[in-house]
Amino acid sequence: MDPSDPGVPGNGPEERPARLAVGVVGAGRVGTALGAALSRAGHRVVAATAVSDRSRARVEERLPGAAVATPQDVVAAADLVLLTVPDDELPELASGLVAAGVPVAGKLIMHTSGRYGSAVLDPLTRAGALPLALHPVMTFTGRPDDVNRLTGISFGVTSPEPLRPVAEALVLEMGGEPVWITEAARPLYHAALAGGANHLVTLVVESMDLLSRAGVAEPGRMLGPLLGAALDNGLRLGIDGLTGPVARGDAGTVSDHIAELAKVSPESRRAYIALARLTADRALGAGLLKPEAAERLLEALAD
Repeated sequence: MDPSDPGVPGNGPEERPARLAVGVVGAGRVGTALGAALSRAGHRVVAATAVSDRSRARVEERLPGAAVATPQDVVAAADLVLLTVPDDELPELASGLVAAGVPVAGKLIMHTSGRYGSAVLDPLTRAGALPLALHPVMTFTGRPDDVNRLTGISFGVTSPEPLRPVAEALVLEMGGEPVWITEAARPLYHAALAGGANHLVTLVVESMDLLSRAGVAEPGRMLGPLLGAALDNGLRLGIDGLTGPVARGDAGTVSDHIAELAKVSPESRRAYIALARLTADRALGAGLLKPEAAERLLEALAD
């Protein structure tokens, strides 16, 4: 499906946003990728903030023609403002723009934080701005393919109900798929994403390190097919895709793992126990693990 196709829901002439002057406050990996995507959709990125040499280079590469300016000037020049700053900076930025007297009435102000909904922009909303929270569910590395990664991904969308069609149309224009998240559910939504994606990387790196200690020369090559299959099983089958000693109730094997990890990595041991307990609870609840086997496992996992 082509997100620029007028036949796509939310993309008809009456729902599709007019061509907008776009400003980016925070020319990092996310801000420049989304700015470039909006530019591809026909909007015009007119200004961006950039403090470091790296961010200035990013603006020049991804947002050609955009002026480098202060946050106040970026907001003043734009119809749609992207506030793509770290989560902890967002509340202060929103209130600071209002305190500085920057005119925001009638402007679309969009942030990309997963943690917050649109309420974090309340100071701007009270000043007449139109608040949007559009969180792209993707990791951004700063590489040239960041913009292409937007195609087909989900965006967590939160906004006042009257602005929902505009928010969803912007997501479609950037190549994504809007998924509505209520304001109250935003923290849980973000915790789920961070727990899955960030902790996955930690687990993979930890597994690679332990394999290296076991003498495996190319741990990534060994893990790739296994982890790819496990991820596919989990996404397709849920808990029914679980395999391994916990699912089988092999308490002896689990005990051996814990004893060995205690010798080489106490941190890994603690993480293994915590995740094995969660796995056992899930497997027991799904009927994959019999109660007597679960009892033996919990004895082995007693810390």
